[in-house]
Amino acid sequence: MRAEQGAPGTANASWQSRFVSAVIRAYMRPHVLKPIDPLWVRRRMGRQQMPRDVMVRSTGVQVVAAPPSGDWRGGEIVSWPHARSDGPVLLYLHGGGYLAGSPETHRPLVASLVRRLEGAAFVPDYRLAPEHPYPAALDDARAAYGHLLSLGIAPARIVIAGDSAGGGLALALTLALRDTHAPLPAAVVTFSPWTDLAATGRSIEENTDRCAMFAGITIHRAATFYLGASNPRLPYISPLYGEFAGMPPLLVHASEDEVLRDDAVRVAERARAAGVDVELRLWQRVPHVWQFFPAVLPEAAESLTDTVRFITDRVRGG
Repeated sequence: MRAEQGAPGTANASWQSRFVSAVIRAYMRPHVLKPIDPLWVRRRMGRQQMPRDVMVRSTGVQVVAAPPSGDWRGGEIVSWPHARSDGPVLLYLHGGGYLAGSPETHRPLVASLVRRLEGAAFVPDYRLAPEHPYPAALDDARAAYGHLLSLGIAPARIVIAGDSAGGGLALALTLALRDTHAPLPAAVVTFSPWTDLAATGRSIEENTDRCAMFAGITIHRAATFYLGASNPRLPYISPLYGEFAGMPPLLVHASEDEVLRDDAVRVAERARAAGVDVELRLWQRVPHVWQFFPAVLPEAAESLTDTVRFITDRVRGG
């Protein structure tokens, strides 16, 4: 692992990570070169109902539906039963390439993070492409942030977080909030963020055989569903091309071996060059969004623990 700012870590991946990566590769690689069927992807992501339920129950968190209200389209609230009334609140934006995923599919990851944080998370059920291309997801994320403010939650308590496409959406949302002079959250957290739908990073091709989950062509094809007729270099689509001055602190965790590595590294570099407080950490030989497996992967537990430290420090600072 290459770690920045003196963060602890080991140079080699754990045997658990190597095993999980091999399983994911066997599960995913037969499909990565095929044309993408969004409905098939949604069904595949939704299959693991029982394992998800077991993983969530083991965390001891509470999960309740959050019904629609105004522009808020609804979703889930995942909370620690004894959360402090003034503690951190996450607005968590799930991944899935903008064409799949839901609060339910990402419930185990959010629950694991909430348990460690002893806080709460709102997970919006934002609209998906290709039925709803850009700017639908961004509009729904903005409405979700507004919903939190309408509940009286102070911006200094809110952290916008997300993985993969949700990580890119978290950054796009924060850029949009800054550009409209809205109150900004205390921080932004991203796991393996997808920040460049133009797919110009070297790792898109360089890691196409090393990535356990995707090939470079997967990224090119997935982007078309969300883009519609839009320019992929618009900052609210691909935050890599945005201006980051005035943005809140940013945490970026990614894998050295995933095709989206350079999406993470380059956005962190651009934000840091603009004066943003940035923490970037890269792990070797872990799969895309490995934070799903903290009970199995030491690297996932370490990433979530580091994330909680980052959030707690910034929310206290706010």
